[in-house]
This record gives sequence, structure tokens and C-alpha cells, in this order.
Amino acid sequence: MCQLITIVFLLAATASSGFAQVKAPDYPTKFIRFIVPYAPGGSSDVLARTLGQKLGEALGQTFVIDNRPGAGSMLGTDVAAKAPADGYTIILSDMPHTINPSIHAKVPYDPVKDFAPVTLVGVSPMFLFANPALQVQSLKDLIALAKSQPGKLAIASGGNGATTHLAAELFQTHAGIQLTHVPYKGAGPAITDVVGGQIPITFTSMATAAPFVKSGRLRVLGVTSSRRLAAFPDVPTFEESGVSGLVFEHWWGVMAPAATPRPIVDTLNRLIAKVLNATDVRERFSALAVEPRTTTPEQFRALLESDLKRWAKVVKDAGIKAE
Repeated sequence: MCQLITIVFLLAATASSGFAQVKAPDYPTKFIRFIVPYAPGGSSDVLARTLGQKLGEALGQTFVIDNRPGAGSMLGTDVAAKAPADGYTIILSDMPHTINPSIHAKVPYDPVKDFAPVTLVGVSPMFLFANPALQVQSLKDLIALAKSQPGKLAIASGGNGATTHLAAELFQTHAGIQLTHVPYKGAGPAITDVVGGQIPITFTSMATAAPFVKSGRLRVLGVTSSRRLAAFPDVPTFEESGVSGLVFEHWWGVMAPAATPRPIVDTLNRLIAKVLNATDVRERFSALAVEPRTTTPEQFRALLESDLKRWAKVVKDAGIKAE
């Protein structure tokens, strides 16, 4: 009977502890800085704020979003790389983390060795958006217009080396058109100028553009997925619009400075996985066309290493250079 009571007590304690089970000893005891290497309003900012709020509730500490835009995400990433490795600074990185080393002659950190990968948090295809004032109704219309006016149409991006920049270069290569690239300090400012009519088109994620699409202030011309998305059945893929070679996913993941204690990395990894399984978080991500996806720290590191090689080849073949 005593054994039975003990077992029941332990089960009850385990069930009631919830998120407390995943905490490392004595962590955290103060606020955690969550660096976003882009300006407010972009997809990284939206996702970081969603995660930060839930993580803060689970750990009982505030996650302070620290936007550090500039140099195609390298400015904020460098801040994270050089921060104390104590678990109180983390960063939401994304795919440009593995693209920048192939584009820029000098990157002030090692994209693998200077970081402790925690986990992937989500993936999403890219979308091509146009201001409704642009006289095109489809991707084919846009390509025809661009071919009739080589170099006259401008395309905004979140910065040199950003995924949005890479997508624009690949689009030009595979569609056989010439556009004028206009880099911004983040996807947020870029999409704002497209909505305002200063720039006609841009690539970005739905996480950045969703409010403007819903309000009719942006037109969606295509998506880089291999098939149409259930959430956006009217948006054709580039493949079905006659442009091959534009199938890829953008990813986001949480990292900490290298040498961050493994118990803290494991705490964040397990907690982020729990947060991403919450119904309201999954619904929020789904509305932004982001698929929640987690990994072990080792799997995330392997992704970084493989993407560095993958994008180095793409950048070289496309002749992409920093402007």
C-alpha cells in the first residue's frame, strides 16, 4: 500500500509539474534576450515574438525581443556570437545564416563553430507578392512585362544575401528576365514599401505579408512549394506557371553562443518543442504558412553544415555577389 501511495504521489507530481520538468537547475533567474537580426515586422520578428511570449510564460521570465537589423542579418548574428555563453542571449536565425558566407568576403563569425544550435522551429515556402497597382494578374503576366522592359522593374529584398534576395536572383535566372534589385534592412521595411507602391514586387514569407494579403493590399503571384498549399489553394506554384528550379523552403531556428552549457541548450530544446505543440501556436504558424518543425541540436548543426555547401554552389552558379 505504501508503495502504491508513493507511485500515485510521484505520478501526480509529474503531471502537475508541466513545463517545470524541462528546466535546467537555476535557469533562468533573469530575463532572456532574444535577438532578431532583422527589423520589426518581418517574418523572423513575428515568429520570435510568438515564441518569446510562450517561452516566457513557461519559464516565468521575460523574453526581450532585441531587433538588430543590418548587413543581411550579420550585424545581429555577430552580437549573438560574441554574447556571454550563459543562456541569457539566444537568436532566431534563418536561412541567410548559411548563405552570407558565400556572398560576403568577410563574415565576422563562423556560422557553425561560434554557435550552439538549439533547434529548428519552422519552415515555409517563399511567396512572390505584387502591389495591386502593377498591371499584372499572374506570374506569366509579370514575366511578360519584365521581358518587355528589361531592368525597369524593381524587386525589393530583405537585404543582400537574404533569402528574399536569393529568390529574386533565382527567379531572374530561371525565368530569363532582368530586374533591378533594391535591398532593404529586413523583410518588414521591404514589404512596407511594396504595399506603399514605392517598389512593385518582392519575395518574402507569408508570415511577413499576411495582414496585407488579407486586406487586399498585396497580390500573391506564386509560391516556391512543390505543390499548391491547402491554406492558399488559389496561389500557383512557379513550376506550374512555367518557371522550373524555384522549389525551396525557408527555415528558422534558435541558436545560442558557442559553449552555452548543454543542460541549458537541452532545456530550451525541449521547451520549444512543447511550445510548438501548443494548439494556439500551431494555428498561429499555420496562418502564416509556416510549418512547425523541431530537431535535436545535432540535427540542426548538420542542417547548417549541409546548407553552407548547398548555397555556396547556388550562389556560385547564379553569380550572386554582395552589392
